[in-house]
Amino acid sequence: MRDTHGGHRPEGDMPVPRSPRPSDGARQRRDRRDRQDRRDRRDGRDRRDRRDETRTALLIAAERLWAERGIHGASLDDIAAAAGLTKGAVYSNFAGKTDLLLALMERFTSDPANTDVCEELRAAEEDTDPTGRSSARHTPDDRARQLALLLVEFWLYGMRDYAAGWRIAEWYAERRARLASQLDPADGIAPDERATLTMALDFGLAFQHLLDPARVPTNLYKTGKALMQGRPHP
Repeated sequence: MRDTHGGHRPEGDMPVPRSPRPSDGARQRRDRRDRQDRRDRRDGRDRRDRRDETRTALLIAAERLWAERGIHGASLDDIAAAAGLTKGAVYSNFAGKTDLLLALMERFTSDPANTDVCEELRAAEEDTDPTGRSSARHTPDDRARQLALLLVEFWLYGMRDYAAGWRIAEWYAERRARLASQLDPADGIAPDERATLTMALDFGLAFQHLLDPARVPTNLYKTGKALMQGRPHP
C-alpha cells in the first residue's frame, strides 16, 4: 500500500479512525440541556419548600384558631387569613376541612409532648416563681389549655365525622398500646386496661384542673398515675 508520498505503508500501520469531535453547536445544545436540568431540579426543590411552608403556616393557624374558637367556629377563610394566605392556598394543599383537621392531628399527635396535658400543666407551675410570675419558658396554663381544647375539639369532631373519628380512635389505640407495653399486670388488672385508665386520668384531670385549679391540683396526677399503673405511691 502506498502512502500519500508515494512510498509503501506496512499493513500493520493502518491509521486508527478517530471519533468525530462534537461540533460547537452540539456542545452548546448539551450545555443548555444541563443548565435546564439544574434549573428544573432547583425549581422543584423551591416549589416543595414553598409548599411545605404554606402547609405549615396553615396548620399553625388552624391549631390556634380551632383552640380559640372551635373547629366549627373558625372557617377555612379565617384560617387562610390568619396564615396570611388566600382560601385557594388551603384547597391547593388540603381537600377540605376534614383533610386539614386530619393533617393537623397527624402533626399534633406525632409529638408526644403534645399529649401529656397534665405534664405540661405541672411544668408551667414549676416554672412559676414565688411571686406568681411565670418564667420565659412557660405562660402558666396557656399551652396546656390549648392542648386540652384541641383534644376536646378533635374528639367532638370525630364523634360527628367518621373519617376523623376513625383516625382519633386509632391514635388512642396506638397510645394505649405504647403505654401498656411499659406496664405489668397488677391487682388483677391487665396492662392494656391500666393504660386506658391512665389516659382517662390524664385528660380528665387536666380538664377539671383547667376549670377549677384551686380544688383540682395537678399533683393529683402523680398520685393517680401511680395507683393506675400499680407503682409505689410518690
